[in-house]
Amino acid sequence: MGRGRVDLKRIENKINRQVTFSKRRSGLLKKAREISVLCDADVALIVFSTKGKLFDYSNEPCMKRILERYERYSYAERQLAGDDQAPNENWVIEHEKLKARVEVLQRNQRNFMGEDLDSLNLRGLQSLEQQLDSALKLIRSRKNQAMNESISALQKKVGSFLPFHKW
Repeated sequence: MGRGRVDLKRIENKINRQVTFSKRRSGLLKKAREISVLCDADVALIVFSTKGKLFDYSNEPCMKRILERYERYSYAERQLAGDDQAPNENWVIEHEKLKARVEVLQRNQRNFMGEDLDSLNLRGLQSLEQQLDSALKLIRSRKNQAMNESISALQKKVGSFLPFHKW
């Protein structure tokens, strides 16, 4: 038995709206995965809930690559179309891009601090874990280097005092 046609208008009941959002978001994510696997297409999907919670999907390990590719493509399209925008409009576009970039960086910073992890899928969590592991290795390496330098400096100080003291 098929479903009837749904009237496309805002659902007024808050609970029903949330349930519909959740189900349709899941279906949309499923379709994005399917098209990426079946058609070997690069897919990036970004959905913000009404409360501002981010849900995303990317078949690439890093959505940034797809977004950069989209940016290059859309920039090339504007150039081919004879971009007749006034200089101020270009600044507005640049401002919007930078603002979006700041939001991404702030979200990444919150993720690195262990906050807002609910918005990450398994692949995102694995990527975050790898980044944190790499950062931790660098930090430990620098700490060990600083400790060795400190020990060497102390040994030189102690060595300079030894001739004056008779143990």
